[in-house]
Amino acid sequence: MQSGSEIIVIGGGVIGLATAIELRLLGAAVTILSKDSKAAAGHAAAGMLAPQAERIPTGAMWDLCLASRDLYPEWIAKIESISGIDAGYWPCGILAPYYHAQTGIDWLDDRSIRHHQSDLGEAVVGGYYYSAEGQVDNRALMRSLLIASQSLGVKFGDGVEIVNIHQSHGRVTHLETKNGDIRAEHYILTTGAWSQQLVPIPVVPRKGQMLSVLVPIEQRDNLPLQQVLFGEEIYIVPRQDGRIIIGATSEDVGFEPSNTLKGVKQLMTNAMRLFPLLQQFPLLETWWGFRPATPDELPILGASSAKNLTLATGHYRNGILLTPITAKLIADLVWHQHADNLLATFNWQRFDPV
Repeated sequence: MQSGSEIIVIGGGVIGLATAIELRLLGAAVTILSKDSKAAAGHAAAGMLAPQAERIPTGAMWDLCLASRDLYPEWIAKIESISGIDAGYWPCGILAPYYHAQTGIDWLDDRSIRHHQSDLGEAVVGGYYYSAEGQVDNRALMRSLLIASQSLGVKFGDGVEIVNIHQSHGRVTHLETKNGDIRAEHYILTTGAWSQQLVPIPVVPRKGQMLSVLVPIEQRDNLPLQQVLFGEEIYIVPRQDGRIIIGATSEDVGFEPSNTLKGVKQLMTNAMRLFPLLQQFPLLETWWGFRPATPDELPILGASSAKNLTLATGHYRNGILLTPITAKLIADLVWHQHADNLLATFNWQRFDPV
């Protein structure tokens, strides 16, 4: 594409913001359209960078996740330098406790894992430690990305509800919104769990409930938890400001809103089993969000059936982790017409074998 060509990014979440920034840095004129940017899954995430702890199988997804994790330090530094906003990146390591003994040369027995982290629950028998993994404060990251994109001159249309993406002869002709039609040369779909409302691809919402507690102020000079705990039933993510994020349920209930007593009880019970010290801390907040899930739990990235519509959605549990690599690959594809080999596995056509 030529400098000055207009690109519309549909969706104002973490993937949309990061992709718009990459394209703007390449010289593109970019506009982000969003119905409600506050509903983006990035606001509701825990921000873990945990491909090893999640035990993602070797293959294309593993390669994609590791590539993105490795990009994080340099990418975060770039975003922070543009925005002036700390994104809360913390390569704190991840400890994965287990209630049943596992195998492997890196297995930590009961004594060893408690050397890594005191005050673990009695049921923990061992686990694994992943020193290369960590977290980013997803809400701080969203703020940093928003300010960075604004600083670079990305245009915004928040509160813009797109009702149809009109196509003709293999191209998108225009976006139909409740306030009129909008046109551009190229379009990028980053609408997460809401993607199927605009394009016939199998992306559905998976609701996740979460909560947070707050370490008492007298303990914050020496936080009792300074690494992520990725348990069999729960994950516990400490922030450097004393918040501890606990998540998350996984519910196939469509876009049903709100926290439920059942969901919050499940989180509390599982969290206290893994790290009983949490029961002493005051409850700070509860919230929920919608992960964009696909049938194989892999993202949909790259070209669509329309020549000027590119897809970047379906990241499910790994949206924050995959943000840097997604933004890079999609920007290269749209601006330079370079399709990285990593994209092949994630094409939408894997769900349409005809």
